[in-house]
Amino acid sequence: MENKINTGAIFKNTHKKADNHPDYKGKVNVNGKEMEVALWVKQGKNGQFFSASFSEPYVAPQVTPIETDNDLPF
Repeated sequence: MENKINTGAIFKNTHKKADNHPDYKGKVNVNGKEMEVALWVKQGKNGQFFSASFSEPYVAPQVTPIETDNDLPF
C-alpha cells in the first residue's frame, strides 16, 4: 500500500511476542519519504498515551554468493 504525502496507516501488531515489541505498527509518508512507525501504549501519571518511534523501512541484507576456488587440492 502506498501512502499519499504526509499520510499513513497504523495497525495492531498481531505478531507481538514480547513486552518491548510495539503494540501498533505501520507505514507513513513524511514529506515524500516512506517511513515505518511503531507505537506503544504506555501508562503515565495522567493516563494512557502513545509512545512512537520512526525508522527507515527495513531492507533485508542481500546474501552474496560464496566464491569457490576450483584449484583446491581435494
